[in-house]
Amino acid sequence: MRQIGSRLELFVDDWLLERMQGVQLRLNSPARREVALRFDEAPWEGTACHYPTVILDGSLYRLYYRGLPAEETDGGPSEVSCLAESADGIRWTRPKLGIFEAKGTRENNVVLDRTFSPIPHNFCPFLDTRPGVPPAERYKGLGGLFDIDGRRPHTGGLVALASPDGTHWRKLDQAAVIGRGQYPFYTDTAQSPAFWSESEGCYVCYIRTWHGEGPPAADGAGGTMHGFEGRYRWIGRTTSADFVHWSPVVALDFGDAPPEHLYTSQVRPYFRAPHIYLGFPFRFYPERKAVPDYPWMGVSDGAFMSSRDGVHWDRRFREAFLRPGRDQENWTQRSNALAVGVVPTGADEMSVYWIEDYEHPTARLRRGTLRLDGFASLNASYSGGEALTHPLTFDGRELVLNYATSAAGSVRVEIQDAEGHALPGYTMDDCPEMYGDQIQQPVSWNRGSDLGALAGQPVRLRLVLKDADVYSLKFRP
Repeated sequence: MRQIGSRLELFVDDWLLERMQGVQLRLNSPARREVALRFDEAPWEGTACHYPTVILDGSLYRLYYRGLPAEETDGGPSEVSCLAESADGIRWTRPKLGIFEAKGTRENNVVLDRTFSPIPHNFCPFLDTRPGVPPAERYKGLGGLFDIDGRRPHTGGLVALASPDGTHWRKLDQAAVIGRGQYPFYTDTAQSPAFWSESEGCYVCYIRTWHGEGPPAADGAGGTMHGFEGRYRWIGRTTSADFVHWSPVVALDFGDAPPEHLYTSQVRPYFRAPHIYLGFPFRFYPERKAVPDYPWMGVSDGAFMSSRDGVHWDRRFREAFLRPGRDQENWTQRSNALAVGVVPTGADEMSVYWIEDYEHPTARLRRGTLRLDGFASLNASYSGGEALTHPLTFDGRELVLNYATSAAGSVRVEIQDAEGHALPGYTMDDCPEMYGDQIQQPVSWNRGSDLGALAGQPVRLRLVLKDADVYSLKFRP
């Protein structure tokens, strides 16, 4: 029995579905939009800017990312954490914060400078939504590096920071709160997103781990295959009640998905359905080389995964969520890394962001869009098909669908009892065809759309589709 109440349910997995015939779950890719930010416009930034995080705080969009001068390479001593702001998530500006000096001026957008090193290397903040959080800790974040093989002494692991305003940061503890030595298996640090989980009632952090026997060889990070055989970048997770004391790391379960290098996780609860976690891993193939004269090995793209408990992840979509595309500079190592954070940028639109042309003069951040709830969909071709849900209970009076059809396509819904018998007045013949493209469309039958008499009773939904996609459903008051 599925108890969904009045919450939104996405078709990113088959949790709601018992049977599908002639339909499939289909992954949808973002539409490429404008360049959001170029990294050649400030001397404290450069071609190795990376690890972006996007946050919507009220009506203000904030973008955090690593800044590194062009003359230095990844991991250089002048790494800083930068901030850009936007009123719409489309047009971005660099605020002149005056907090730290960088390249001889305080008229910059730096929120963490080299005195916080190595935290700016991979700093990942979030807006803390925990009930009762102190105003001085309204923003929190983690950053720092582990000492992988003796090359990074005195780094220790991830350090916890807090801020009242997202610009002025302080350490919650001088020591690392998530350190390599306290866990039973090898850990490493890329971007490590954390958040307050409404569904779990605790803080959750996703960090880089390794799957296989032992850590990589010292030169593995340089792009060669030595040290990678049988070992894969993996993802682990840890939880905390106070953001300082963290549980042992647990490796994520990806089911029967083949092992792949997942460089980052980019996990956040979906803002319209926080009981569903969505991840956009940066998927890395270190043995491939698509541009012969480029000095480094490796190509990468963006993947997609979802979870309802945070540990067991659905990776049914093996295809890329984000492909490198026609730009050859995107076919070199560590491009196409998606930002942490999906944000609404319109009444029916949401935006994702990703790194392009990493370590090229044209390095930049691009925006892409999806329809609201549109990560994946229940899809049928022109030949049509149907899906039947598990028995479920709901609260509300109307069933609302987010769907799109062709001019020839349609969607219809039948309501059955728990045993699979169509309820009188709610049969397929009683449901007029729905066609068009709607974000929130109530389903009606000949007797109307009011389902209040069925609330709380076990029912099944039978969805019949023709040349159509259904992205989400919800029962609303």
